[in-house]
Amino acid sequence: MTKAVRGALWVLFGLFFLLPLYAMADFSTRDPLGGGRTLAAWHSLVTDDELVGSIVTSVLLAVLTVAAMLAVLVPTMIWVRLRTPWARRLVEFLCLLPLTIPALVIVVGLRNVYLWVTYLLGESALTLTFVYIVLVLPFAYRAVDAALSSIALTTLAEAARSLGAGWFTTIVRVIVPNIWSGILAAAFISIAVVLGEYTVASLSGFMTLPVQIVTIGKADGPTSVAASLATLIFGFVLLLVLSLVTRRGRRG
Repeated sequence: MTKAVRGALWVLFGLFFLLPLYAMADFSTRDPLGGGRTLAAWHSLVTDDELVGSIVTSVLLAVLTVAAMLAVLVPTMIWVRLRTPWARRLVEFLCLLPLTIPALVIVVGLRNVYLWVTYLLGESALTLTFVYIVLVLPFAYRAVDAALSSIALTTLAEAARSLGAGWFTTIVRVIVPNIWSGILAAAFISIAVVLGEYTVASLSGFMTLPVQIVTIGKADGPTSVAASLATLIFGFVLLLVLSLVTRRGRRG
């Protein structure tokens, strides 16, 4: 493939992705009454109490989901590879299973469980963390699994253990630094999934950012589009940072 063809393809891909974003930015900054441009819709992102509250809720959900998911998934995958390799396929099947189950079915299936969660923890949107952990497992599993497959896990663990390190030290100080790019990939992808998840939050009656965007869109289109564009830009920045970190890790 020549450089001219490659450059033309990059231009086409750029136009394909950038034109919708430009249209969103144009619509969100247009003044339908007085003409010209206005940043009123973007200003609402930090002044509208309900919108700010939904943004805070979604960010907290993303942080809690990533922390809980990594605390459960990473040690489990390391332990399975080192001590019970026969269970690797079972763990993979369980982690990828949410991809085959619609979100509607997950919400209905967990309804009875969530009665106890609501009773013990209260009716807070942050309880969606438990459902979101399940939803992000397939994406996080693939990222961490690829990182673990790229290192000599057994050799590193045996070397650390032979030098007197415990399992906690071995995992935290020896293995995790070697799979850091995979952990970051799992975290960033999980954040993007949580910030864009609508079905579970809507059916559960919680006002997260995607649900609030849809609600605002019924009365204030520019603000809704501005919030959507801000979410897309944030996700793009996360993926860009992930790409840079992964590339730097491979060079190292």
